[in-house]
Amino acid sequence: MCHEALCEPVSNSTIKRMTSNSVRPPNIVFILADDMGWGDLSCYGRPDYKTPNLDRLAAEGVRLTDCYSGSATCSPTRISLFTGRYPARHLAGLAEPLLHRLHGNNLGLEASFPALPRLLASAGYHTGLIGKWHCGEPPNYGPLQSGFDEFFGLTSSGASYFSYRDEEGRFLARDGHADAEPSGYLTEVLTERACDYISRHSAEPFYLSLHYTAPHWPWEAPFHRDEEESDKPAATNGGSIAIYAEMVRALDEGVGQVMGTLRRLKLDSNTLVVFTSDNGGERYSYHYPLTGYIRLLREGGIRVPGIVHWPRRIPSAQVSPQVAITMDWTATFLALAGVSADPNYPIDGHDLMAVLTGECAPYERTLYWRTPTAGAVRRGPWKYLLDIDSGRSQLFNLIRDIREYADFSNSHPAIHTELSQAFANWERGVLPRPVPTTSSPLPGLDFRIF
Repeated sequence: MCHEALCEPVSNSTIKRMTSNSVRPPNIVFILADDMGWGDLSCYGRPDYKTPNLDRLAAEGVRLTDCYSGSATCSPTRISLFTGRYPARHLAGLAEPLLHRLHGNNLGLEASFPALPRLLASAGYHTGLIGKWHCGEPPNYGPLQSGFDEFFGLTSSGASYFSYRDEEGRFLARDGHADAEPSGYLTEVLTERACDYISRHSAEPFYLSLHYTAPHWPWEAPFHRDEEESDKPAATNGGSIAIYAEMVRALDEGVGQVMGTLRRLKLDSNTLVVFTSDNGGERYSYHYPLTGYIRLLREGGIRVPGIVHWPRRIPSAQVSPQVAITMDWTATFLALAGVSADPNYPIDGHDLMAVLTGECAPYERTLYWRTPTAGAVRRGPWKYLLDIDSGRSQLFNLIRDIREYADFSNSHPAIHTELSQAFANWERGVLPRPVPTTSSPLPGLDFRIF
């Protein structure tokens, strides 16, 4: 087993040696799906459709079997990406949608925070966000306020793939600080903008966050473009497995076009590409053999696809059991850029590059999650799951029982106690959890695990 110190952020001198054969530091393309389940790609087991472009990305790089999102919901995970820290360390990352409903435009990632794009810019990177932001709404918050040089996409949550309006009829598409005027199916529009961004910045190191909204509701496929329904505000009802398949296929085709652009410009060998999701999937996702879904801390709510591609450094056809989490991508990107996080805000993620390149064997991690009603710890094969309000807890062995059915807390009381104490210690170091009240309910959203 590799010592964790070997997988922490490396020094600037090491970065210099790593990139000595390159004309410039590596480009970074981070592709984030929205509400995609762990098994929704055919390379992860989806049985009813194929995702050839993402399958190829995995075949040419590393596919992680134990990759996790920073949270079981959208905004907190994005907060963890941009800060490199557990979302519970930030007010905007405590819980979605409870606090966002209470605070509205007064809650988000603070513009003054030394976020990932601002740190990469200090290392000479041009930075762009194409797609979904959802870390606070303008005018108080936004990608440009947090250090991105360019932004095109949605400021908030889900919107129609054709009208770009949410459930309340608000138009969410923006180009920089102004309203955008896009036309077409949103997944395809984001792909076109991403390819354009890469082409325009091919002569300089760039960091592109491509945050697709697919396959998040509303469930609208490209073939709906000529139907009247496509112009209606977003809704969480409707859809079908067939529609969901077309949404994922459109995303997969988009990734193929992005990779094609990198290859055409001869940038692919010196570009790190990471693909993952912000949390587990919803009703049409394929999670087997996992149980749970978005908002829950069971594996189906937080275990997500994780694919890493960099031909110059990462061997192909690798399948890794390394446990990883959203904040690790932050640490890895900063290490590659040769820049450190602000010492006032130490990051929780690990630089995984040594594991991904095979220089370091996979090693054990201790990871934590929390929702308004539940907590979880993973350490090695063990998973501790707590219902905070009732105090009931369970202990699972994910190697023997990945479906989280067999409770080992009675047969392994020492491990159960150890992880219970670890969660309590961690929780003392983060912000207090928000407590739903009768005046701030969570209608239709169930975070409970029992």
